Amino acid sequence: MRQRGFTLIELVIACAIVAILAAIAIPSYSAQIQKSRRSDAKSALLGAAGQMERFLTERGTYATATLGSGGVYASTSQNGYYSLSLTNLTAASYTLNAIPAGVQVGDACATFTYTDQGVKGVTGALSASDCW
Repeated sequence: MRQRGFTLIELVIACAIVAILAAIAIPSYSAQIQKSRRSDAKSALLGAAGQMERFLTERGTYATATLGSGGVYASTSQNGYYSLSLTNLTAASYTLNAIPAGVQVGDACATFTYTDQGVKGVTGALSASDCW
């Protein structure tokens, strides 16, 4: 009489194959999710830059511009993956920063930057052309 079923060795091999596939797929999936969330930073920076230009047109200076409540633009991106800040703020120039927040903190691009001259940059391990 022959019994049907799986042997212990067959089950161990199947579990090992599933574990190997998971070890490859999960980091790749996580990297793709972080990459897709970068669009939140880009759209926030470009939206804030547009409002900064409007502010300059109305007031003739960037120096008094702020972000957040009562400012020219929100202090967080639309989906909340990035916090926005203004640095190097003078009457004629500014730099906008999108700093990763929450689940986006470990992203390889790190902080996105955008200047009044349209110069795009990042502070992370990847280049600006890879991130933007």
